[in-house]
Amino acid sequence: MKKLFGGINMTWKKVILFAILCGVYTGVMALIPATKDTSFRDISISFEWWILFAILIIVNSKTPLDSALKVFVFFLISQPLVYLVQVPFSPDGFGLFRYYPAWFEWTLLTFPMAFVGHYMKRDKWWGLLILAPMLLFLGFHYLGFFGEAVHFFPNHLLSALFCAVTLIVYPMFIFRDKRIRIAGLILSILILIAASVYGVLDQRSHTYDTSLLSSGGEICAVDYDDSYKVYLEDPSFGDVHIGYEEKIESYLVYASFKKTGDTVLVLEAPTGEKYYYDLSVERDSYTVRKQ
Repeated sequence: MKKLFGGINMTWKKVILFAILCGVYTGVMALIPATKDTSFRDISISFEWWILFAILIIVNSKTPLDSALKVFVFFLISQPLVYLVQVPFSPDGFGLFRYYPAWFEWTLLTFPMAFVGHYMKRDKWWGLLILAPMLLFLGFHYLGFFGEAVHFFPNHLLSALFCAVTLIVYPMFIFRDKRIRIAGLILSILILIAASVYGVLDQRSHTYDTSLLSSGGEICAVDYDDSYKVYLEDPSFGDVHIGYEEKIESYLVYASFKKTGDTVLVLEAPTGEKYYYDLSVERDSYTVRKQ
């Protein structure tokens, strides 16, 4: 691990090859349908892996300018490649590059951040002040992934574990001074504890709210109103209720899901007659059909 954080001869050839491999891999992960809502696709959406890549280049560079140039070029090559790999397989084609401007802005910011970041190698107390914003940023990622893993297990569990491990690794292996390492470790642990507690308690940010059935619709095949009852056979999936939508002048079944999987939706008439619907819930989509 010590060799990884400062013992690599980070040549330009290695930086360029590293950028190509990371860009191609990320593009492939974004293409595979099976990676949807999993940790394997997170690399194409969020920053936790890219923080690691940038830090590895920074701590293995020779000077602040060397660090800034190599991190900048790494992102300048890898980020467009992510989209370029997807172009032949996407109906949007080159239209995918409409998502690139935001990443290009981050690419520009990598130059000053990597320049300053190189000073962490001086092993001074202010090096921890340079690292602290990255730890907080990583903690924010951990919060999101951990909350998803808790409420939609096992979605993003590996990403949550990755963030937790790297939060501990960075201060332990970037610095050599024992006091700085301990201070950094304490900061990382406090971030993990705070994010974990909030991730468990924050249910509102980790629900899937949607409408399921419209009264008299093709799937529903029942004209219902608010005199009907609706519920899930397995209430652990979340809550459902009937409401009136004025825009379409119809009653709808609304749902707030807390987990994914298969269950049955039951619509019960005032007379006691029941209608059953097979329901499959994913993180941000669902399928429903009448039995």
